[in-house]
Amino acid sequence: MAEDSQATPLPLNGVRVLDVSQIMAGPFCSMLLGDMGADVIKIEAPPEGDQTRRAMAFKLKGSDSLGFFNLNRNKRSVALDLKQPAAREVFYRLARTADIVVENFRPGVTKRLGIDYATLRELNPGIIYASISGFGQTGPWSQRPGFDLIAQAMSGVMSITGQPGGPPTKSGVPVSDIGCALFALYGVLSALILRGKTGRGQYVDASLFEAAIAFSIWDISEFWGTGQVPGPLGTANRFSAPYQAVKAKDGYFVLGANSNRLWQTLCSVLGRPELGKDARFTTIANRLRNRLALVGELEILLAERPVAEWVDILLAAGIPAGPILDYAQALSSEQVAARQAVMEFDHPVEGRVKSIGFPVKLSETAQSVRRPPPLLGEHNEEIFDELGISGELRAVLNGQAQ
Repeated sequence: MAEDSQATPLPLNGVRVLDVSQIMAGPFCSMLLGDMGADVIKIEAPPEGDQTRRAMAFKLKGSDSLGFFNLNRNKRSVALDLKQPAAREVFYRLARTADIVVENFRPGVTKRLGIDYATLRELNPGIIYASISGFGQTGPWSQRPGFDLIAQAMSGVMSITGQPGGPPTKSGVPVSDIGCALFALYGVLSALILRGKTGRGQYVDASLFEAAIAFSIWDISEFWGTGQVPGPLGTANRFSAPYQAVKAKDGYFVLGANSNRLWQTLCSVLGRPELGKDARFTTIANRLRNRLALVGELEILLAERPVAEWVDILLAAGIPAGPILDYAQALSSEQVAARQAVMEFDHPVEGRVKSIGFPVKLSETAQSVRRPPPLLGEHNEEIFDELGISGELRAVLNGQAQ
């Protein structure tokens, strides 16, 4: 898609990012940089490219998946086999022009390839180099595979997910992957701001494992505070009660009477003000200790009305509540439409394609899909022209990219 003319330029206009990552955490991080105006060049190994291109168990017209689309807008793709000297020469040329590198190889691989931070820093002292891995670049677990599932399991997250007494359960969304992408982005942008003051780049080391630990605030606080190892609570919360899914006449919904004031209001709305004076439920600590009994009392009363009625009643009383929507319901909601949480773009193979919208809005910065997710190697010629690559080197590179 053509570049949008905007009264206010995107904040990362003029910043070049080399995305040497695949699957989720790295591509998500670099996509967000691209959304804010960076020129993101995705380096992919021929002949397959990013594994996510062929992910998911359904087919579109072309070979690229919708998962790939939702992680790789606003990027250009160049197919380079970095194991080959000619491709590394191109990468070095790009590195001299780049501000940021994002990679997610297993620790040690970039050094073997000759594209590690120490090498690139010699070419470009201002470069900011972000490495995303499962467990970080140091420590006894650093060489373990870096997957969201493994990070959730080994960080403790999986041990507190699911129903009490049930089997191990992972979070339904990849919290370690996405969390790591956001922390890496935070590190990269902080380093970029500091470089503006010092002129020096630096190395950013982000891990899925530590992202999952960073999200575990309530659970770790409980462990340190009580000495008891936390277990799963289903939809409940360690901070307050009632704050979870509860059963109504026709199904479940969620409510959050997570303060003493809201608890008293809830008792009044339910027509049971005496519950608010019950010694088991008078304080947050007591309600947490007696949560199962509390929910049992509530569900007797909630069984009298359907979900939609309870949600309306509770919201009118100022008590947080909401239905449990599936993706079909959530994506077709008025809120998604109002917030443009779903958008569409034109793709050269698929035509008009739906996409997840921009997750944050800035009052003076109009984001757009300036480029649809690239085809593998789509921008080889364009980038070779920019770098002044011609003759024999270009012929060798084009042969490798096939």
